[in-house]
Formats: sequence, C-alpha cells, structure tokens
Amino acid sequence: MSELTQQSCEACSADAPKVTDEEKQTLGKDVPEWQVVELDGEEQLQRVFKLKNFAQAQAFTNKVGDLAEAENHHPAILLEYGKVTVRWWTHKIGGLHKNDYIMAARTDAAYEEMQ
Repeated sequence: MSELTQQSCEACSADAPKVTDEEKQTLGKDVPEWQVVELDGEEQLQRVFKLKNFAQAQAFTNKVGDLAEAENHHPAILLEYGKVTVRWWTHKIGGLHKNDYIMAARTDAAYEEMQ
C-alpha cells in the first residue's frame, strides 16, 4: 500500500503550485494504474475501475464519495454497470496537486478492500 494513503490533503488556495513534471513522475509511481489526462485544458488523474455489477459499482462510488467528503476534495465520478471512472484534480488551480495523488492512492485502497 502506498504511503500516500497515510497522508492528508492540505488546504489549497488558488495560487498553490501545480505539481511539476518531476513530481508527477515520483508521485505517479505510487498510483501506477492512474493516467494523466487533459480535459478542458486541465490535467487530471483518471482511472477506470471494473466491478462485478451495478450494485458493487454503486457501493464503490459511495466509498469514494465518503473519502472525498472526509477531505473536502471532490472528484468527478461516472457510475456505470460494473464500471466506475474516477477523475481527481484540484479545481482551484486548474490542474494537479499532491492532494490528487493522495486521493488517487486512497481510492485504490478502497477498491482493494472491495476485492
């Protein structure tokens, strides 16, 4: 399990720095299943999770929602039959912050708990 799962998100302001390319490489090693995608000019972390059916996908979506509420850091979540797509990014800075990698690692841990 990644050490990122043990870290908390820090309060982020609009002038907080985005992660550097070097930080993306380093942090990305802890969440290798996640891809950096660009949507509407903003970099985001994205992963598609496969589950057995809609009920499991919904339960996983609720777990991710609970994680998000606990840290006051909210992703985009697409719930489908047997599949959940999660995207993390920091809205205030229009891109990626270390918080997003922390939450990606926690999302992975929640998924592993369901397997």
